[in-house]
Amino acid sequence: MARPMKWRKVCDLPETNRFGPLDQAPDRLDFITMTVDEYETIRLIDLEDFNQEDCARQMGIARTTVQGIYVNARKKLAQALVQGKMLMIEGGEFKLCDGQVKGCGRGCLRLKTKGMDPSQDRSGR
Repeated sequence: MARPMKWRKVCDLPETNRFGPLDQAPDRLDFITMTVDEYETIRLIDLEDFNQEDCARQMGIARTTVQGIYVNARKKLAQALVQGKMLMIEGGEFKLCDGQVKGCGRGCLRLKTKGMDPSQDRSGR
């Protein structure tokens, strides 16, 4: 019997989901698809300076799962840059967080947009 799939917690969707060379038509078929959960690992590890263990805790998955997702995401970024392909961010196995302090940590974009810092919250939520 297969193990049930564990949804990856993502704090917010990217503001822009399409990136690529400026001299190519956006409807070109030569593109790479990065999933939203792959995007989240790049955001947490490379932008928010999380280690893989902290990233796993934030996303609610195993560290080994984060490692695999992160390797795939970096490969896709490299292909888009080196081969000059369009990068699309969409799909994946994720659920959006609700922005509650107890459910998220320091890397939560929903808390940042609300102007809250989870380390400063004293409400006990």
